[in-house]
Amino acid sequence: MTASHPLPGSARDPAHLLDRTLDAWGRRGDVWIFGYASLIWRPEFEAAEDRPAKVHGWHRALAMRSRVNRGTPECPGLVFALIPGGSCHGRAYRVEQSRVETELRRLWGREMPTGVYDPKWLACRTPQGPVRGLAFTLSKRSPNHTGALADGELVEILRTANGRYGSTLAYLVETARSLRTCGIRDRDVERMVALARRHALTAG
Repeated sequence: MTASHPLPGSARDPAHLLDRTLDAWGRRGDVWIFGYASLIWRPEFEAAEDRPAKVHGWHRALAMRSRVNRGTPECPGLVFALIPGGSCHGRAYRVEQSRVETELRRLWGREMPTGVYDPKWLACRTPQGPVRGLAFTLSKRSPNHTGALADGELVEILRTANGRYGSTLAYLVETARSLRTCGIRDRDVERMVALARRHALTAG
């Protein structure tokens, strides 16, 4: 088995992970989804409500190889994932019960084409009270977790990686913009954008 071609019925098979996630939901009640990167600026699902939210025990990191959405097998890009440790500010989106299966299947096609994330139900703090939100996380033991990258390697990826949804660079810049719009300060994201700017990769 490879990360790009999971075997049907395997632990990394997207359909298996979706069924497991739906079973954990219980197939009743509305569902909350925690967005921390592109789900903030391009959710592509119908939400009845959204709120500022924070999760503890996980942080946003541009530390997952992307061989489909923001790169290719020959030139992998990077996408954000929730990595264990710290905390993360984002947005929580409520999907009404009648639309949950439809919207999650659509979301799976975008976020889980290779089953690389570990979908988890996390406690999300919101101004209106706590909710249980579905989040796309990544284990540090995953072969797709890059660990800390040297700035030179990151710059080369930002310069070259491009996938079905566009470049890693555009993904980083748009995530940074959307976080600022939401009033979220992420120093690591800002540092990476500044690094790209210093290398004349972007003016954003």
